[in-house]
Amino acid sequence: MNGRRLKVGVTIFVRAGQQSLWENGIFQNCFFLAMLLEQSPLVETIYLVNGGDGRVEDASAFLADAPAKVIDLQTASTQLDVIIELSAQLDPVWAREFRSRGGRIIGMRVANDYSIDVERMIFGRPQGMLVSGTPYDAIWTLPAFEKTCSAYYEAAFRAPVRTMQHLWSPILFERAAARSAQGPSFSYTPGRSKWRLAIFEPNICMVKTSHIPMLLADVAYRQSRDFIEVMRVYNSFHLKGDALFVSFATSLDLVRHGLASFEARFATYEVMSSHADAIVSHHWENAQNYLYYETLYGGYPLIHNSHLIEDCGYRYSAFDPQDGALALRQAFSEHDRRLDDYKRTARAFLKKLDPLAERNIEEYSAAIAQLYM
Repeated sequence: MNGRRLKVGVTIFVRAGQQSLWENGIFQNCFFLAMLLEQSPLVETIYLVNGGDGRVEDASAFLADAPAKVIDLQTASTQLDVIIELSAQLDPVWAREFRSRGGRIIGMRVANDYSIDVERMIFGRPQGMLVSGTPYDAIWTLPAFEKTCSAYYEAAFRAPVRTMQHLWSPILFERAAARSAQGPSFSYTPGRSKWRLAIFEPNICMVKTSHIPMLLADVAYRQSRDFIEVMRVYNSFHLKGDALFVSFATSLDLVRHGLASFEARFATYEVMSSHADAIVSHHWENAQNYLYYETLYGGYPLIHNSHLIEDCGYRYSAFDPQDGALALRQAFSEHDRRLDDYKRTARAFLKKLDPLAERNIEEYSAAIAQLYM
């Protein structure tokens, strides 16, 4: 580096047609990473690099809160020193040419790619992360994926793997909530005699599905019939025609007694307070996600099985619906009484994720500096 500051880009997939920042977590991850790198003493300029098939000028709503200028790959090929492949995958030919001119390439992996790749290969689904031939100088991933993916990445990509701090800030969430029809309020309201439960698992990959949350809620209902008003299962509308899912759902008392509904996809700020009081969640080797952070930020009870959010929420064991039912009933019995402590614990944890926190800026800056050693 010889003391010079770097021009760094983060890939983002801008596609043709309507697009939302809230479709999945990776777009937010792009924004948070750009926010952090803008503060790095090693970085002169940070860009978002459009690697999709859409035009930036047609994506003004999607990019309204973008923290950096968006450039195309052709511009990036001659202007950047470092490119971080995040939302949009790089063409291997482009990547090899970029590297031949002295550019450095980081692959940042923020999903359980091992599980996703296996599903795609076995069931013939469209290609995702599958090894493309892009040459990487380093791979960055998150603590949630060390167990299943770190060694997989290192062997498949032939590049060193580094685990990085997950990043989150309420800034994007607050802006979106303020623009929504629900208004800017996103805060748990105590005092309800029965809870409306919400389940937000995407139901598009085995690492995050609604099965365990539905089952643990039903077990809790069988044990105590007087505290659940309704269970709303979001991101499940597309499964209404699936015979196996219907069979599973109709075996539950909550469904048979008319206390469940199966809904389309909504953001949490569109649902909470007006339609739900608590969130029940489950993951399989995907212990860090923005759903948890949003729930904690609003002070809502989070019933979960994540080991990576410290003492926040109400945790149950792995795949155990009985323990999950106990956690849900515990949450209902004590959440209103200990709400202030719950919020304090959540705030302390969320502060560690801040893209503008000095510790996080130092960590990412050191990882970039490592490329030149």
